[in-house]
Amino acid sequence: MLDLLIHNARLPDGRARMGVAVQDGRITAIEPGLSPATAPAAQVVDAGDLLLSPPFVDAHFHMDATLSHGLPRVNQSGTLLEGIALWGELKPLLTAEALIERALAYCDWAVAQGLLAIRSHVDVCDPRLLAVDALLEVKKRVAPYLDLQLVAFPQDGVLRSPGALDLLKEALRRGVDVVGGIPHFERTMADGAASVKLLCELAAEQGKRVDMHCDESDDPLSRHVETLACETQRLGLHGRVTGSHLTSMHSMDNYYVSKLLALMAEARLNVVANPLINITLQGRHDSYPKRRGMTRVPEQLAAGLTVAFGHDCVMDPWYSLGQADMLEVASMGLHVAQMTSQAAMRQCFEAVTTAPAQILGLDHFGLAVGREASFVLLQARDPVEALRLRAQRLGVWRRGVQLAASAPRTTTLMLPGRPAQTDFLR
Repeated sequence: MLDLLIHNARLPDGRARMGVAVQDGRITAIEPGLSPATAPAAQVVDAGDLLLSPPFVDAHFHMDATLSHGLPRVNQSGTLLEGIALWGELKPLLTAEALIERALAYCDWAVAQGLLAIRSHVDVCDPRLLAVDALLEVKKRVAPYLDLQLVAFPQDGVLRSPGALDLLKEALRRGVDVVGGIPHFERTMADGAASVKLLCELAAEQGKRVDMHCDESDDPLSRHVETLACETQRLGLHGRVTGSHLTSMHSMDNYYVSKLLALMAEARLNVVANPLINITLQGRHDSYPKRRGMTRVPEQLAAGLTVAFGHDCVMDPWYSLGQADMLEVASMGLHVAQMTSQAAMRQCFEAVTTAPAQILGLDHFGLAVGREASFVLLQARDPVEALRLRAQRLGVWRRGVQLAASAPRTTTLMLPGRPAQTDFLR
């Protein structure tokens, strides 16, 4: 007897009336027509002809700051630079207990939204490394239900901030997974390029992945992604390096971008755009017309790059909104990038499911036989409808164990001659 059978499900690739069989936390079969009669199971779930999706994955987040909105004060301007300054004020006031409590609360939200893997940058420019130790503890606590991957992030610049390189190395020694950087925040363009080279060499020496905040600027001459791609090739880090944000590409000359995309493709550089935050923080020096600021996602996808969308911030010094909803992130990305063809909208859905899983190296995620039985039942019939509705998460499973459930979204109507309720499905 199977441990779990999900039957009568639709899959993101369009297949319908599918059954997904689970044994010992793994998917053992995905076949049309599987039913309790043909595949008895201890737990049976009728998907009701709705969409069974891989879990959501957030490839770019700051969990050390999440849910700290209003501490020690509110970002009145809503700008990136005031947010960085505010974080500098908050860091000395942080306690491990409060940081852990906020991070665990956010992970609760994440699981409720079917978000089962997060890559979080953690600031290493605090000599106490308090946030590093706190998030390593959180990683341990949430491991049964959520994959938390940590990036050693020198928020104040690895060369600009005294002692930051040694602190970053110590964070890696303590168990942080990925090497981070912020070259555009170094004092000069030359220092930014030097930081990229230094950090990529460190990652290569230690066998780590790389994920850098890169060119998070409206300045078209902020071109550190070029150095990042070149160092990736030089050090043989193909497919293991991610450039996050890359917002300066929005403002770059088209001819230069045509050369840059080819270089990025040769390096198999991964990209993470953060639509909610990019559209909020970029273009602040513009009057009108005002730049959207998000990187060139359709062009990067056309060049063969793996592109994901990240949430980046939720209720922190930079962004006072958010609820761990990756469908909200994908919906904003769809609109900002004008990705409204049927194929492009499906790419936006993949940008919060399969693409970020690939970037994080989560080979166990995905709807395929032999993979971990982790998935989300959505109140929608296909990925486009899921984006339209920001679909209710009816059920969330990790390794075959149900973690969360929500009642279907319906509204009772009192309209003469009309149905008694609607669920917004078409």
